[in-house]
Amino acid sequence: MKFEELRDFLNEKADQYNAPDFIENDPIQIPHRFSLKQDIEIAGFLAATISWGNRKSIINSADKMLDIMGNSPYDFVMNYSEKDLKEIQDKSIHRTFNGQDFSYFIRQFNRIYKENESLESLFDVKKTEHNFLHAIERFRNGFLETEKHRSHKHVSSPYKNSSAKRIIMFLRWMVRKDKRGVDFGIWEKIDQKHLSIPLDVHTGNISRKLGLVSRTQNDWKTVEELDVAIRKFDEKDPAKYDFALFGLGVTKELL
Repeated sequence: MKFEELRDFLNEKADQYNAPDFIENDPIQIPHRFSLKQDIEIAGFLAATISWGNRKSIINSADKMLDIMGNSPYDFVMNYSEKDLKEIQDKSIHRTFNGQDFSYFIRQFNRIYKENESLESLFDVKKTEHNFLHAIERFRNGFLETEKHRSHKHVSSPYKNSSAKRIIMFLRWMVRKDKRGVDFGIWEKIDQKHLSIPLDVHTGNISRKLGLVSRTQNDWKTVEELDVAIRKFDEKDPAKYDFALFGLGVTKELL
């Protein structure tokens, strides 16, 4: 496809999949159950953190976490008792993300929200930066803070060449602003032009099929290669193409 044809095709597909019915079968439905900013952030971050594997299974596991928190994530994070956390420790949550990880995340949220009104301040993008590479690493250091813990593996590091797919997806949810009702756009200070595509098996395969990337690994270097390609189509809202690439991958439309 020529540049204009590919741009028009991806715009059409982004428009098609960026619709409220997308929410129903996607982990983004979890934070959509809330209206309080902090509830949306916590529910969104937890749902994004366990977003690998079958989407239905991810949603079920996120439901389990919400139930444990009494369906009031922020209130639970700020007011839990040690007894509450002890009861969580031995629970099975989602694959390798277990009760120990969940209780660790709750402690970290408690500390962060005592010092910050929102998680947004931990993801600030500096003027000289063009994506979230350094912001994610700064967040990671601030969120984990403690000595080595088994839960650290659940917060990816782009400095180690991880695609950081789950954090990138969470950032799209929080930062990206439009009137479609899928993404929240509740973070006011961060410009959506810095967003990247969450790189997974679907978006990676379709990107290669369309000639947007040449690298075969789904790693951070490929995230940046894809950044360059999609920002030529829309430099102000590059992450909208996540809907196109993911939608095309899931529906197998191009196979």
